[in-house]
Amino acid sequence: VLLGSGLTVLSQPLMYVKVLVQVGYEPLPPTLGRNIFGRQVYQLPGLFSYAKHIVKVDGRAGLFKGLAPRLCSSAIGTVVHSKVLQGLFPPDSSFPLQPGASKKEPVSSLEQVLKETSREMVARSAATLITHPFHVITLRCMVQFIGRETNGTLSAFATIYREEGILGFFAGLIPRLLGDILSLWLCNMLAYLINTYALENGVGSARDPGAGSSRGCSGGAVAPLQVSTMTEMKSYSQAVTGFFASMLTYPFVLVSNLMAVNNCGLAGGLLPYAPTYSSWLDCWSQLHREGNMSRGNSLFFRKVPVGKRYVWE
Repeated sequence: VLLGSGLTVLSQPLMYVKVLVQVGYEPLPPTLGRNIFGRQVYQLPGLFSYAKHIVKVDGRAGLFKGLAPRLCSSAIGTVVHSKVLQGLFPPDSSFPLQPGASKKEPVSSLEQVLKETSREMVARSAATLITHPFHVITLRCMVQFIGRETNGTLSAFATIYREEGILGFFAGLIPRLLGDILSLWLCNMLAYLINTYALENGVGSARDPGAGSSRGCSGGAVAPLQVSTMTEMKSYSQAVTGFFASMLTYPFVLVSNLMAVNNCGLAGGLLPYAPTYSSWLDCWSQLHREGNMSRGNSLFFRKVPVGKRYVWE
C-alpha cells in the first residue's frame, strides 16, 4: 500500500495534465515546431509546458489537485484486490496470486493462464467497482481547474449525491470495466502465446543441437543459466504485451473519463470543451467521427490535426 501510494503521488502531475488534455482543454496556443522528421508543424503544448502553466496559475501545489481521493482509491483498491483473491480464491501451490508478480515459475499451460486471468479479472473488477466513486471525485477535482471552481473532496461527494444521486458516483464505470477486462486478457493471452510459441520453442530448438558440447565445456552450468534467461525474457514479454494492450484499450479509458465529468455542472464537462453525451456509446461514436479516440494518449509531440479547432485562453 505504501509503495502504491508513493507511485500515486509521483504520477499525479502526469495524470492531472492527461485528464485536462482528454477533456479538450488547451490553455496555450499552438506553437511552430519540428516533428521527428525535421518538418515544421504546429504543435500543442506538451507535458512540461502544460505543467508550467498550471504552476503559474495555482502554484506547485496545484499540480496535486485531486490527490486525496486518488490516494484513497489506490489504497482501498489494493486492499479489496488482495482480500478478494485471498477470500474467494485461496492461494495454492498450483497458481501464483498475480500473473507476473510472483517469484514462482511463471505459469505455462493454457488452462493455468485462463484460470489465473479469470481470478485476476474478478479481483480487479471488484476493486474498480468499490473505488470508482473516488475515481469520479478525482477527475472532477482536476477538471475544476478549467472553470476555476473550488469544491473540495467532501463537498464534491455531497454535490454529486444531491444533484445526481447514487448513480452519479458510478458515471463512466462501464467503459472503465470493459477496458480493464480487455486489457488484462489481451496482455495475458499475448504473453502466453509469445512465451510458449516464440521463446520456449525458439530456445529449445537452439539448445538441442549443441547440448552435448555445452555440457562438456561448462560441466552442466548451462541449464540454470538458460532457465534464468528464459524467466527474464518472459518478464519482459509480460511488460511489452501490457504496454501494447493498454494502447489498444486506451479509447475505453478516454470515454470513461469523459463520461465521469460529462454534464456534471463543471465548465470542463460542458461546451465548448465537451458536448453533452447521452451515453458512453454516444461519446465513443462522436469521438470516433472526430478522430479523437487517442486524445491525451501522448503528451509529447502533440501535432495540431488539420481542420481541428481548439479552445484556449
